[in-house]
Amino acid sequence: MKIIDLRSDTVTLPTQTMKDALYHAELGDDVFGEDPSTNRLQEIASELMGKEASLLVPSGTMGNLICTLTHCARGEEVILGNMSHMFLYEAGGMSALGGIQPHIIPNQLDGTMSLEDIEAAIRGDNIHFPRTRLICLENTHNRCNGSPLTPEYIDSVAALARRYGLLVHLDGARIFNAAVALRVNIKELTRGVDSLIFCLSKGLSAPVGSMVCGSREFIAEALRIRKVLGGGMRQSGVIAAAGIIALEQMVDRLAEDHANARRLAEGIARIPGLSIDLAGVKTNIIYFDLVSDQPTNDEFVIRLGQKGIKLLPTGSSRFRMVTHHGISTEDIDATLVALTEVMEET
Repeated sequence: MKIIDLRSDTVTLPTQTMKDALYHAELGDDVFGEDPSTNRLQEIASELMGKEASLLVPSGTMGNLICTLTHCARGEEVILGNMSHMFLYEAGGMSALGGIQPHIIPNQLDGTMSLEDIEAAIRGDNIHFPRTRLICLENTHNRCNGSPLTPEYIDSVAALARRYGLLVHLDGARIFNAAVALRVNIKELTRGVDSLIFCLSKGLSAPVGSMVCGSREFIAEALRIRKVLGGGMRQSGVIAAAGIIALEQMVDRLAEDHANARRLAEGIARIPGLSIDLAGVKTNIIYFDLVSDQPTNDEFVIRLGQKGIKLLPTGSSRFRMVTHHGISTEDIDATLVALTEVMEET
């Protein structure tokens, strides 16, 4: 039985071209700055994002933590959304390791935070308050239906930040999905931010790695923080080689994942007992709800698993499916058949 794994785009596997590239990668010691493949990847990433420099790190979580620790001192404060990955799923790293306080405000359904809420969260100059230092955005926004943030919105947050002397960091783990969905040059999504990260894995299918991007001065300090966190790698070209292929060959095909997500969402909308907001489906992430009394949540997951379908429970009667490289239109149709059968078996 074929397994159709829709839990996340993190389950993608490297392409054969990536495997060939990492096998033949030119290597050196990156801690000495001598790995040519890593240096080349960092040059490519900087150019793509319109930033002066970039840094390869093992994961997006480490990348976000590095950026936060580089921007903020102990006792300072970061404004971020209540549904953001940095707040929900990164183990409280900024607090645990940096003594940095998160100031949480609501995310809207489209992944934005209202400018009014952001401005109200900025602390005044008072010895009783932590200093506000950083505003963090997420694009695409995972928990908000994979919604892409527009250039206009990001620019408006950046303008607000500049008015108050603050910095902006972008968790751009899936920023290429945003650029493809919005049909904009990716630099339009990064021009206003002081730092950003993006993942080489997920939809781009590299086996591991994320990039931190910013000014030369920022990356020089981020390099030190990466070392503190144990992120200094030696012959990291075996990672970088696959990352280069990811950036050169895997970006445009993300549109296929978006089309498959739309096909899946429209099919789910036709199945009695399931509910989905079609208007919210814009990239490769969909959330839907089980609104029938039967099957139970656990039974729903188990029965789908027995039919070879994996998905991710994300709350009471709520589930996530993510399309990615390796998931075909035929897989989407098979998933819809399985969902229909499970709901009709009750």
